[in-house]
Amino acid sequence: MDELSAKLILLRAPITGAQWYSLFERFGTASEILSQGSSAWLECGLTARSVEVLATTVESTVAADCEWLQHPGHHLVCIADEQYPRLLRQLPDAPTGLFVSGKLSLLSLPQLAIVGSRNPTPYGREVASAFARHLTHCGLVITSGLAEGIDAASHRGALEGTGQTIAVCGTGLDSIYPRSSESLARDIEQGGALVSEFPIGTSARKYHFPLRNRIISGLSLGTFVVEAALHSGSLITAKQAGDYGREVFALPGSIHNPMAKGCHQLIRQGAKLVDSAEDILSELGPLASLAASLPKSRPPAGNHTDLQANSQMLLDKDYKILLDALGFEPASIDQLIDRCGLKADEVASMLLILELEEHISSVPGGLYVRTPVSC
Repeated sequence: MDELSAKLILLRAPITGAQWYSLFERFGTASEILSQGSSAWLECGLTARSVEVLATTVESTVAADCEWLQHPGHHLVCIADEQYPRLLRQLPDAPTGLFVSGKLSLLSLPQLAIVGSRNPTPYGREVASAFARHLTHCGLVITSGLAEGIDAASHRGALEGTGQTIAVCGTGLDSIYPRSSESLARDIEQGGALVSEFPIGTSARKYHFPLRNRIISGLSLGTFVVEAALHSGSLITAKQAGDYGREVFALPGSIHNPMAKGCHQLIRQGAKLVDSAEDILSELGPLASLAASLPKSRPPAGNHTDLQANSQMLLDKDYKILLDALGFEPASIDQLIDRCGLKADEVASMLLILELEEHISSVPGGLYVRTPVSC
């Protein structure tokens, strides 16, 4: 049996990371491990269930995995490999292997998980997308779970930024769940990465998603919950992040929004309240200096007129109306609502996005001003 097939068989057994290291230290290769038999496996601390799986899994079982791994951009990384992400390896229940489609190197870069409701408000979608887009330019990879709603908005925002985003899947990477995310998954593969611990051919199962969530939080320095109901899967991800000693961030919302209740609960429990990207960057410590050393996501240099034109081209009609209503003198939200005729919640959401994109700045007194453009 070749070494790759032997590793893939080992990955199918419920083996812990510590057991994996013990087996390889004692026997050297996966092929040699499989040649030992039940007695040796039991001596190394494997459970009866693990021994049963190793004894009954045949090479043909992993043929689909081997075939998938022959394609360009497809990878397998095991827990003892140098390319295995360091933060994930720290988990007591870290997966012993990961299937990756896309840029394997992204897994070892600083990551922020952004998660939330599958049925968010328009405001929640816009915030997730805007934060993701901005934070990729600050040196962070955005990690999420490819679900509809906040997950998808976060991935799309990251793709609009530097493109660095990781989607952790609850299925084998030959199939995408939900089906509505197939196009998004293909886009992510081009500049980011799809990740799964599940072998090729594994379909979606309800119990897979808590397992997926631990990888999302385990890969990341922190987890940012944008909108979540009480008792949602996003709160499980946040709890796992806290249990792993990672930072937890939450976006506050209206007391009338049921999708904000989970975030408010997290804040009461000690999560960092977020109303700007700096709240995340400053809390992540060393990454703040990394962000400061990177170029800001501004239009290319040119004269003052060209810069204004380039900036305006990036904005939709309503955003242009709001920006024109603001001018360069400080104004409050109420003044802007009166000037442009938009709804209060729309203006609040748009101001946040304009600030993240550095078109405007907030000043003391709850006022906003346009950001001067350098000549």
